[in-house]
Amino acid sequence: MGYDEGRLTPEAAHHILLEGREQLTVSGVEEVESFDENTIVMVTAKGTLVVRGEDLHIEKLSLDGGDLKVEGAVDALSYEDDRGGRGGLLSRLFGG
Repeated sequence: MGYDEGRLTPEAAHHILLEGREQLTVSGVEEVESFDENTIVMVTAKGTLVVRGEDLHIEKLSLDGGDLKVEGAVDALSYEDDRGGRGGLLSRLFGG
């Protein structure tokens, strides 16, 4: 699966491919807001995506191409409503 990095823009297509709950590929990534072994928060062309799991590791990040590859045990993928601003999202994630 190849990507033509020249054609990707912030309005690029957004795709998610999860293989065996252990390898996750996301396209249309604009920014990674935060990450640790249990949670990765990223801004995509279709909203803020939160990945939750265990032993999560970012294997590849190409913001020029909008691609992110993650390995680890993926438990959940969810989109957060970020219309309230980034502070609202982070405070909900971290219980603030």
